[in-house]
Amino acid sequence: MDTKLLNGTLEMMMLEVLSQGPSYGYEIVQTVLSRSGGQFELKEGSLYPALHRLERQKLLSSYWTEHEGRRRKYYKLSAAGRKALAARRQEWQSFAQGVNGVLGLDYGIV
Repeated sequence: MDTKLLNGTLEMMMLEVLSQGPSYGYEIVQTVLSRSGGQFELKEGSLYPALHRLERQKLLSSYWTEHEGRRRKYYKLSAAGRKALAARRQEWQSFAQGVNGVLGLDYGIV
C-alpha cells in the first residue's frame, strides 16, 4: 500500500483504538494491524512521535504501570480526544464519500 495514503490517518486510527480503552504502544500496533486486515503495520518511528504529539495536544494522557515485571506506558483518550475523534471521523466520511463519487464507487457512504 502506498504509505502516502496513510498521511493524516495515523492519528485518527490511534485515537479510534484508544477510544476502546487505555492501551500501550505494542498493543496499539497489534490492534491496528488486526483491524486493518494486515494493511497497516505501524512502526516505532511513526507511532511514538504521533502518541507524543497527541499527548502534547491534550488529546491523550498517559501513565506508567508495571506488568509482569516490565514497565509499560499506557495512553488514554481524553475528553478533548473524544471530540477530536468525532470531528476526524466526520471529516474522513466526507472525504471518502467524495473520492468514491469521483471514482464511481459511490455506495451511499454517509
